[in-house]
Amino acid sequence: MVHPVTTTEAREGLTSTVRRFREEGVRAEPVIFGSHRKPEAVVLPYEAYEELRELAEELIVAQRLRERDARDSGARRSLRDVAGHFGIDLDTL
Repeated sequence: MVHPVTTTEAREGLTSTVRRFREEGVRAEPVIFGSHRKPEAVVLPYEAYEELRELAEELIVAQRLRERDARDSGARRSLRDVAGHFGIDLDTL
């Protein structure tokens, strides 16, 4: 678990933090900081940020699809129903 540092400590250690991020890449522990060691902000490797951003976008899309599916569930029809509507017998295909 990462323990928060003060804003002053985070600022003073920024150069070494960036160096550590270069060396450790996406696996580098983020720096969590805030006034009086209260977690208020995070500095993390850019690669980690990109991965989190992509994941967040995927989660948002998935949530919208679930909402659409729930809203439109009554309008869905099976392939057999649609085929029957057009006079197609799926068993003979």
